[in-house]
Amino acid sequence: MHIGRYEIQSELGEGGMAAVYLGYDPAIKRHVAVKVMSFALTDDDIYRDYFFREAEAVAALEHDAIVPICDFGLHGDQPYIVMRHMPGGTLQDKLSAETLSPHQFSQVLQRVAQGLAYAHRRGIVHRDLKPANILLDDDGLAYLSDFGLAKFVNRPTGQTQGLLVGTPTYMSPEQVRGIPLDGRADIYALGCVLYEALTGAPPYPNRAPLETALAHVNEPVPDLRRERPDLQPGWAEIINKAMAKEPDDRYTTAVTLAQEVADMIDGRWYLRKLDFAFT
Repeated sequence: MHIGRYEIQSELGEGGMAAVYLGYDPAIKRHVAVKVMSFALTDDDIYRDYFFREAEAVAALEHDAIVPICDFGLHGDQPYIVMRHMPGGTLQDKLSAETLSPHQFSQVLQRVAQGLAYAHRRGIVHRDLKPANILLDDDGLAYLSDFGLAKFVNRPTGQTQGLLVGTPTYMSPEQVRGIPLDGRADIYALGCVLYEALTGAPPYPNRAPLETALAHVNEPVPDLRRERPDLQPGWAEIINKAMAKEPDDRYTTAVTLAQEVADMIDGRWYLRKLDFAFT
């Protein structure tokens, strides 16, 4: 089977909107990932908008920590995107298998934070940040993927306006409420990812999607100390700030959050707090 010039070898995964295949590009003699929109959705203007938005968003973003798009086209009526293949799996795979050390997780977080900060400076909010959308290459380097729900802050979103889009497990309160977003919505989601890495489960687990979404709005930030009383208290402080209900109370950048995590792991966090107290 071919999609464009790409030889399709196997299916890598399938979601509600698209399937991703392992392909081979004979022109450059290397493997690629080919993301093809579901045939059932090709006549749905809203989902086509999501799909085209991913190509537009990533084409506007050139950063080492964002999966690059190599090509874009139509397979019959189905749009497809060709991306660099990431054979290292996802952060979700690593968290589920518990194969990441704290320092390795910190390195992943720092790369993702750099990519997010770059996108945010260009007025793009990811809106669907989660472990499954953080991909790893052969060397374990992390890359942001799946910008299909990306929000362009400085222009209207057309038919997607007012829809609840994203993954409820990692969705910021303002995203649930359907109010205007900025990059701090992604910082909230990154806080949820950190919470999951620390506890083994995401915030507000084992609930229906709508219940989960509403919990992000109406319930307090989960008490990390209850789930992991063995952790140093500073971790709860970091989680509470990253997942603050009001965007103004969160970290101003993803890089700042990632640095706090690195400092905590390396034992510098309390020293920095002490230095601040004496300034």
